[in-house]
Amino acid sequence: MGGVLELFAQPAFVAGVGALLILLALNAFYFFWRSGRERDARDAALAQERALRRQFEAVMTSSRDGVIIVTQAGEVALVSDTACAILGLRQSDSVGKAVSRLPIRAVDAHMRPMVPAAALARTEDGRPRVIGVPGRRGADDIRWLHVRARPVDDAADGRPLTIVTVMDTTGLREAAEALSRSDAQFRRAMENAPTGMALIDLEWRLMEVNRAFAEMMGSTVAALRGTPFSALSHPQDLHAERDQLQRLYDGHQNHFSVEKRYVKADGNVVWAVLDVGLVRYAGGAPDHYVVQVRDTTEVRMRSELMQHRAMHDPLTGLANRNLFNEVLGDLLAQPDADSRVGVIAVDLDGFKGLNDRFGHAIGDNALVHVAGVLRTATGGRGTVARLGGDEFVIAVQDTDCSKALFEIAAAIHDGLRSPLAVKRHQIQLAASLGIAMADEDTIAGGSAALLGAADAAMYRAKAAGKSRTEVYEPSMRIADDNQTALAAELARAIENGDLVLHYQPILELATRTVVGYEALVRWQHPTRGLLLPGAFLPLISDRGLASTAGAALVEQAAQFLERSPSDTVWVSLNVSADQLGDSAFADGVLAAIGRHRLSPQRVVVELTEASLVNPNTRIRHELTELRNAGVPILLDDFGTGVSPLSYLRDLPVSGVKLDMSFVAGIPEDPAGARVSRALGALARELGLATIAEGIETEAQAQFLADCGWRYGQGWLFGVAQPAATALSQHPHTGTSLIDPRPAEPDPVLGDR
Repeated sequence: MGGVLELFAQPAFVAGVGALLILLALNAFYFFWRSGRERDARDAALAQERALRRQFEAVMTSSRDGVIIVTQAGEVALVSDTACAILGLRQSDSVGKAVSRLPIRAVDAHMRPMVPAAALARTEDGRPRVIGVPGRRGADDIRWLHVRARPVDDAADGRPLTIVTVMDTTGLREAAEALSRSDAQFRRAMENAPTGMALIDLEWRLMEVNRAFAEMMGSTVAALRGTPFSALSHPQDLHAERDQLQRLYDGHQNHFSVEKRYVKADGNVVWAVLDVGLVRYAGGAPDHYVVQVRDTTEVRMRSELMQHRAMHDPLTGLANRNLFNEVLGDLLAQPDADSRVGVIAVDLDGFKGLNDRFGHAIGDNALVHVAGVLRTATGGRGTVARLGGDEFVIAVQDTDCSKALFEIAAAIHDGLRSPLAVKRHQIQLAASLGIAMADEDTIAGGSAALLGAADAAMYRAKAAGKSRTEVYEPSMRIADDNQTALAAELARAIENGDLVLHYQPILELATRTVVGYEALVRWQHPTRGLLLPGAFLPLISDRGLASTAGAALVEQAAQFLERSPSDTVWVSLNVSADQLGDSAFADGVLAAIGRHRLSPQRVVVELTEASLVNPNTRIRHELTELRNAGVPILLDDFGTGVSPLSYLRDLPVSGVKLDMSFVAGIPEDPAGARVSRALGALARELGLATIAEGIETEAQAQFLADCGWRYGQGWLFGVAQPAATALSQHPHTGTSLIDPRPAEPDPVLGDR
C-alpha cells in the first residue's frame, strides 16, 4: 500500500498516468466519433437504397415495357406490374417461382404453342423473340409481344441474372398493318381510278402514275416514271401552273386547279384539268405532290362547238348576226376605219319563188351554194355572215378598201352565173348587192349605221332591176326612213286592230268534213288595201312587234271560235320562235281560252320547223306548259327544215303538217309519193296527228288519204276567207279534235 502511494507521490509517475488517461479518453472519443460516422453513413446508404428502390419501382410501374428478373436457378426474382398486366400474372404468385411454372399461354409467330421457359428465353442472335399471348377481346384476340432476354452479373454476389423485357407491339403491329393496308388500298385505287393520277416529287418529276394517266398521255406507266412532268406540257402552256405551285409550296393555299394542254406521245394535243395538292411531313416540311389529271378534251371541244354554233349560222357555217356585229364593231373601232373598212349587203333575187316551187330543202341547198360563192369571192379579205333567210353581208378590211369591195362584188356576180344543179333542174341564182364605205357618220353610228347604209344600197339595187350592185349615197336614207315610217304605221295598225285573220278550212280527208281552220294574218291598210304577210311580216320581226301582234291575233281567233256554231271546230295559229321564251304568249293563249270559255283543244299552236333550230330551254318549257294545259302543238313544214328528227321526240309535239312541196308532185312523182308515204308512216308511228297542206287536186287528196294522212287543206277545199265568210260557208262541221299528247298507234292499223 505504502509502495503504491509512494508511486503516486512521484511526479513522473503521475505524469505518465495522466498521459495514459488522456490517451485512453482520446481513443474512446475517436471510437465513438467513428461509430457515429459509420452509423450516419449506413443510415444514408439505407435511405439512398430506399429512394433508389422507390425510383426503380416507379420506373417499373410507369414503363410501357414489362421487366422480369430471373435468377441463375431459373426462379423469378422480380416481376413488374407492367409485365404482370401484359402476361396475365400476379406478383404474389410469380416471385420465387420457377419460370417454367409460370401460368403463361404463348404461341410463336407461326401460331405454334410455346412453353413459358422457351417464350422468355434468350435468342441465339440476341434479337427480340415474337410471341403471342391471349388478348382482352375474346379467344381469337392475340396480343403480340417482343421478348428480349439479357444476362447480367449480380453486383452483390457476382452470380449471373437474366433480365427479360416484354414489349407489347400489338398497337404498332396493327398500325403497321393498317398503314400497309391503307397503302395497298391507295395503290389499288390509284391504279384502277378512271381519272389520271400521279405522285410527283418536289422537283416536279413523276414518281408514280396510274394506268389512266399513262393512257391519257399515250405512253406506259414504266416509261413515265422519272420523267419531268413539264416535258409533257404543251409549249404554250409550259408554265401555266408555275405561280400556283409556288403559292402551294409557300403554304398560301392548300390546292389549286388549272386547265392546260399536254402533248401525247403521238403528237396529238389533249386538254386536261390539273388538280394539285401538296403532301407535307408531320412537321410541315413539303414532301411530294399528289395530282389528278382529268381529260377535258371532249368537253372543251363540245364547248367550242357550242360557242361556234352560238356565233355561226347552222345551215351555212357562216358567221351569224351576233358575230358579225362584233367583228364589224372591232373594225370600226380602229383609227383608220374610214379608209379601210366597208360592207357589202347581199340579198338573193327571187328566192321566195324558188322555195315555193322546189321546196325548202332545195332552198337550203341554194343557200349553202351561195355561202360557198361568197367565201370564194371574198378570198380571206373579210368576214362573211348570214343574217337570216337569204340575207348575207360581208365586212371587208383592206388598204385599198374601195377596190376590194368592187372586186368582191364582181366575183360574187360571176360566181352566181354558174347554175346550181339539183336533180334534173338547173337553177339560176342571182343577187342584189349594196356597198357602203365607212365614214364619219357610220363610224359614229356604229355597226348598225354602216350595215343600214349597205342595206339601203342593196334595196336600191333591187328597185333598179335586181342582179346588180349599188353604192350607198346619202339620198338612199329616204328609203330607209320610209321603212321606219312603215314600221311605226304597222305598230299603230296592231294597236287599232287593223291586222285581221283569214281562215282556210282544214278537212278530215276520210269524211271530207271541215274540222278546223288555219288562221292567216292580213293587214287591212287604210290606203293600200288588203296586204298579204310578205309585205309586213319581216317588219314585225325586225321591229320586235311579234309579241304584241301575236297577243292581238290570239284574241281574234278566240272570238272566232266563240262565234262558231260548233263547239268542236279548232283554229291553228302560226307562231314563230321569237314570240316564245318568256311565257307571255302561253299566258295570253290560256287567258283567252278562259275568257271565252273554250276547250283548250280548239286552239292549236303551229310552229314552223325552221323556227325550232336551236330552241332554248325556255321555249321548250313554254311549249310544254301549253301542251300540259291541253293545247295541241303542230310542227309545220314537216320534213323540209334543218332541224333534226329528234325534235319529234324531245319537243311536246302533238302533230305534224306535211309541207306543200311534197304534195305538189304527187301522185305522178314517184319520189314525192314515197317521201309523203314515209313521212306519214313516221308520224303515225310516233302517235302524231297528220295534216297535209297545199292539196290542189282530187288525186292528191285521195292519194294522201290512202297513205294515212288524216287531215288536209289547200285550194281544193277553199282559200283563206274573212271570219264571217268562213262561218257562212261552213255552217256545219265535223268533230275531230287533235289529242295534245301523242297517242299510241294501233300496231296493225296505225293512225288510219
